Amino acid sequence: MQSAAAAPAAAAPFSMLESLKQPYRAAVIGASGGIGRAFTERLAADPAASQVFAFSRTPVDSSHDKLVTAALELGDESSIEKAARLVDGELDLVIVATGILHDGDSLQPEKAMRDISAGNMRDVLAINTIGPALVAKHFLPILRREHKTVFAALSARVGSIGDNRLGGWVSYRASKAALNMTLRTLAIEHARRFPDSVIAGLHPGTVQTPLSDPFSSRVPDEKLFSPAQSVDYLLEVIDGLTADDSGGVFAWDAERIPE
Repeated sequence: MQSAAAAPAAAAPFSMLESLKQPYRAAVIGASGGIGRAFTERLAADPAASQVFAFSRTPVDSSHDKLVTAALELGDESSIEKAARLVDGELDLVIVATGILHDGDSLQPEKAMRDISAGNMRDVLAINTIGPALVAKHFLPILRREHKTVFAALSARVGSIGDNRLGGWVSYRASKAALNMTLRTLAIEHARRFPDSVIAGLHPGTVQTPLSDPFSSRVPDEKLFSPAQSVDYLLEVIDGLTADDSGGVFAWDAERIPE
């Protein structure tokens, strides 16, 4: 009687972040949003991740044993500083997945210059530019120094000055352009002490989230991503970035977006 064939060996766990020192520690700012939640879930499931900090204004599911969840209010610097202290050690990856484009009837992207509102513009800049800058202020110093690390913030193609051919959306465009300049400026300073680190903006494409829902009806199905799909693309981009890319903004397909 022939013996049963041996079962094939299980495939080794696959990490999409092989360029980071493993095991790595990560933090997601804005973990309760559509893309932020997808980042959190994907990183927590990564066998190469030892710990994932999920910071958000509203609570997130903390059932995964790798997750550490805590509140973070993007408009309150003391809350950001407290979150950074909670990490208690070095990080390899920080994802800032926050952003605002609209908020009910009171805040909508401008169709023309007559729609510009000082209050709305301040609110958009506070969330899309100032908030990530304050996160960088407190989280960049706790990145690991002797290996590749990544600080990435969600940006947008419409923040490109060189790519702006349609106009409109003044506040959102300005806030993302300012974010891109902020990231570029921080990258120059950060490289002096962290030469292997990468600071980058990421354009996730058009993603099925509350932020883009009112504007996605005309997007072809093949260009409308689920949060999980977009995050997998972005993690592949992050894994391929090097210190030479620091300060740039990259789309989901790894294309460098013009400034």
